[in-house]
Amino acid sequence: MMEIMLLLLIGLAAGAVSGVLGLGGGIIVIPALVSLLSFSQLKAQGTSMGLLLLPIGLFAVLNYYKSGFVDMKAVLLMAVTFVIGSYVSSKFIVDVPEELVKKIFAVFLLIYAFKLLLGR
Repeated sequence: MMEIMLLLLIGLAAGAVSGVLGLGGGIIVIPALVSLLSFSQLKAQGTSMGLLLLPIGLFAVLNYYKSGFVDMKAVLLMAVTFVIGSYVSSKFIVDVPEELVKKIFAVFLLIYAFKLLLGR
């Protein structure tokens, strides 16, 4: 029962952050699954991708679209390459050692955090 409650809270937090900041899967879901529910890094990443597979952001996207903040041309172009990139990279990453995957993920978060902090 506790695991179900944690999963529901993780989903709620990720949805809230996604609606406000346009992100959530990697930033909220993956660290929460690893630290709160002891998922392996790869299991957390795969679970996060499963979450993204469904139209979870549909209503948030509708709100952004109605307000004129969705560039449909950009969405369609990126969607095509997102599918290709996620497929190819997932074939590669599942064979990489867990500790290296964690380090890659951490470095990405640090680089992006510094970029945001420094305003570049």
